[in-house]
Amino acid sequence: MGIIGTIFIGLIVGLLARFLKPGDDSMGWIMTIVLGICGSLAATYGGQALGIYQAGEGAGFLGALIGAIILLVIYGMIKKK
Repeated sequence: MGIIGTIFIGLIVGLLARFLKPGDDSMGWIMTIVLGICGSLAATYGGQALGIYQAGEGAGFLGALIGAIILLVIYGMIKKK
């Protein structure tokens, strides 16, 4: 999957992460999508670099979703300070 595909998956992952993460998110949709894209890029290329999964596997989508949720949680903690 190329960079454009990863960004598209990041859009979807960002929206799903916001839906799945409990609590009140006081950020806009654009920031959620940006964090989803960043989580998707980090999890996709990080997981492949570590040899956890290969390109095109379903685990990559789950990794991207988990990465986006983690970024949403970190962003929420930083913003509250």
